Amino acid sequence: MALIPYDPFRHLESIRRDMNRFFASDFPSLFTHMDEQHWMPRIDMHETDNEYVVSCDLPGLERKEDVHIDVQNNMLTISGTIQRHHDVKEEQMHRRERFFGRFQRSITLPADAAAENIRATYKNGVLDIHIPKTTTGTKKRVDIEFH
Repeated sequence: MALIPYDPFRHLESIRRDMNRFFASDFPSLFTHMDEQHWMPRIDMHETDNEYVVSCDLPGLERKEDVHIDVQNNMLTISGTIQRHHDVKEEQMHRRERFFGRFQRSITLPADAAAENIRATYKNGVLDIHIPKTTTGTKKRVDIEFH
């Protein structure tokens, strides 16, 4: 009979598999009721030479009145409601994982982001927000006087 060396982390692999199985299967269905949860959509933000672009996944928006974009004190807030109209009775539903209800997401913008002239477009479930940069936030090299 061969001896197996002791591995203190041997059980962690089975715990990781169990956690992955739990979060991958029924976990999303716990948060589908609209009165119980605010959903936080995922956001990407990148910059070009002249502006910042914030892309937000919002599948299921039907009207532009269902989403609001506010900027206050360099804080960008995207909020609204996704409505799903179901012709299926509750007792006939087997699984419900798609989000519906209220959502909100806030991010801090860089200091040189301008709150004026922001424009937004919505296409194929993605909200793109274009935020211009201020021209007053340009870098300036300061000359040092040596005595």
